[in-house]
Amino acid sequence: MIDRIPVLTIDGPGGAGKGTISGLLAERLGWHLLDSGALYRLTAAAAIKHGVALDNESAVAALAESLDVAFPVEEGKARTLLEGEEVSQLIRTEQMGEQASIVAALPAVRTALLQRQRDFRHAPGLVADGRDMGTVVFTDAPLKVFLTASAEERARRRHLQLQESGMDASLSSLLKEIQARDARDTQRSVAPLKPADDAITLDTTRLSIPEVVERLSELLAQRGLASDS
Repeated sequence: MIDRIPVLTIDGPGGAGKGTISGLLAERLGWHLLDSGALYRLTAAAAIKHGVALDNESAVAALAESLDVAFPVEEGKARTLLEGEEVSQLIRTEQMGEQASIVAALPAVRTALLQRQRDFRHAPGLVADGRDMGTVVFTDAPLKVFLTASAEERARRRHLQLQESGMDASLSSLLKEIQARDARDTQRSVAPLKPADDAITLDTTRLSIPEVVERLSELLAQRGLASDS
């Protein structure tokens, strides 16, 4: 039965390490991966590609319902395909992040993508990365984690990531954008960003990626969801 397929939900704000951690865990476990944040970025990208205004709720929702996406994982990193085209870098810009946040605030779009997200639940298991995986999408998940980090640390990580990609960005501007997005995500009326009541909160500000992966692997093993080897 599908509801017996284990799901690890990893929620939290942008820059807390959800994407990297989720990809590494999915590969280690041999589980499927859902990058729900990418779905909103992909919906925004599809809207732009097809000339649909981001505030046209019904039209954007219609695009979301038929979104052609795939998340193949290679060496712990998820590639992102939209309509068969590689868009991993395109959807990760700060501008696309802002556009995705706008799209994610539209109730009809969230409804359209809800079932699509649940359809990613396949054996042997699923690592679901997002902002409302534990509170809305997979409320029955046997392990829910909420990753967080200070806004300053998340801005520093994003700044380093952009520099490594050859992009120029202002650290102070990134911090302001992160703080604004946090406010919008936590204050929206539909599925606001918050830990599930039964989630384990982990502050990654002073933790390395391997340390977080090991900690979550330990939690999975403690609950009988994965081997501790």
